[in-house]
Amino acid sequence: MKLSSRIGRLSESITIAISSKAKEMKAAGKDVVIFSAGEPDFDTAEVAKEAVISAMQKGCGKYTPVPGTKETLEAIAHKLKRDNNLTYKTSQIITNVGAKHSLFNLFECIVDYGDEVIIPVPCWVTYPEIVKYCGGEPVLVRTSEQNRFKITADELKAAITPKTKALALCTPSNPAGAVYDKSELEAIAEVLKGTDIIVIADEIYEKVIFGKTFTAAASISEDMYKRTVTINGLSKCGAMPGWRFGYAATSDDELAAAMRKLQSQSTSNISSIVQAGAIPVLEGKADDYIEQMRVEYERRRDYAVDAINAIEGLSVVKPDGAFYLFVNCGAVEPDSMKFCTRLLEEALVATVPGVGFSMDGYFRISFACSMDNLKEGIARIAEFVKNYK
Repeated sequence: MKLSSRIGRLSESITIAISSKAKEMKAAGKDVVIFSAGEPDFDTAEVAKEAVISAMQKGCGKYTPVPGTKETLEAIAHKLKRDNNLTYKTSQIITNVGAKHSLFNLFECIVDYGDEVIIPVPCWVTYPEIVKYCGGEPVLVRTSEQNRFKITADELKAAITPKTKALALCTPSNPAGAVYDKSELEAIAEVLKGTDIIVIADEIYEKVIFGKTFTAAASISEDMYKRTVTINGLSKCGAMPGWRFGYAATSDDELAAAMRKLQSQSTSNISSIVQAGAIPVLEGKADDYIEQMRVEYERRRDYAVDAINAIEGLSVVKPDGAFYLFVNCGAVEPDSMKFCTRLLEEALVATVPGVGFSMDGYFRISFACSMDNLKEGIARIAEFVKNYK
């Protein structure tokens, strides 16, 4: 069977592939410590579960409008206003099957063949893959540990060409946990003035942040508000990864209509039951629980950073957000795929090689796991590195 050229441009998600392999090994009886999965180990807040049960009892099982129910869209609009000081009409918001779906719809609607999308690296594995699938060219801008893995205004300016269509900006970021300060976003906004470049602001880890104040990219200025598409959801901060609730918001009515049109011919509406469960979380009724999770993530982060930096040959920049460590293993093994493959096979620790995030010589650890697992896994990594040949 001859497959399309589009699918030939796409690579499988390395994070999902490694997590699946680790789970298979674990199911086969091997004592694998899984640091590869990017999902919270906490349960979903009770308020979301109760809302779903109530909705089901009331017969919430019908199709909804493609973008979402009136109540869901209003809850998102209120959340964006309350948390981020952003004002959107409900017609400018669309719910999706997770934020990954939001990004897919967006790239499909804005990227034509030959269009360039600037992506600071290390980056989430899916950004360049979706751009390539849509026929675009990912322009990977390598960031540095010295700048905490954030693109600078000068680096952005140097990467812009007449073909530049968008900038993908993730804050807090996956895999490095980089958080852009307001001043850094203002400098980026200044570079973009007078251009037609779209800012894709992936803010899915917004509430997993440590010692900093989160600033939404679209809140920086009126110009940034007009050019920014805000992507968010409840998989990470709401501990609802399997619920698949994401959303996109844009002030551009034409773009919002285009995303609705595309979704009307693909998934149509997302689950009506999921929307019902998302509403109380969007309304802030799970905020205390979300803060408890954040505090525990911070405790794990602090332990893991100290423990990794104590291993000769490894080092890590302390992340300001998300629940990952992006560990430099270049002094031990610059080939991150080789390092992580051996680590899984020999020490039974599943991590994700940095090459999957477009930066070799590093690997990613998720500390969205119990403290006991964190201690055991890092102890195994220390022993593995000590004996690495």
